[in-house]
Amino acid sequence: MNKYFPFILKLIIAVIMLQTLFFKFTGAQQSINLFTKVAGEHEAIVRIGTGILELIASILLFTPKKTWIGCFLTIGLMSGAIMGHLTKIGIENNGDGGLLFSLSIFTLLSAIVLLYIHKKDIPYLK
Repeated sequence: MNKYFPFILKLIIAVIMLQTLFFKFTGAQQSINLFTKVAGEHEAIVRIGTGILELIASILLFTPKKTWIGCFLTIGLMSGAIMGHLTKIGIENNGDGGLLFSLSIFTLLSAIVLLYIHKKDIPYLK
C-alpha cells in the first residue's frame, strides 16, 4: 500500500466534512432548510452540534494514535446523514442532484477503509 494513501484519505474526509461548516455555523438558509427537515424545531441545536462533531472528527483524523476515534465518529455522523437522506431529506436535496448524499456515502466508505488501516491503534482490539 502506498504510504501516502492514509494521509490522502484523511485529507479527503476532512475536506468533505469541513467544507460544510461555514454553512452550518453561519446559519445559511440552505443548511437551516436541510436540518429543519431532519430535526424540526430543534434544527439549530442539531445543525450546530453536527458541525462541532464534524470539526472534532476532522481534528482527530490527524491526531496520531487517535485517528481511529475520528474514524468511528465520522462513521457515526455519515451513517446519520445517510439515514436522514433516506428517511426525511431524500436523495436529492435543493436541486443538488444527490451530491450531499453521494458525499456522505463516499465519506462513510473512506472512514471505514481508514479505520481498517488504523485498526492496530484501537486499544480494545489488542
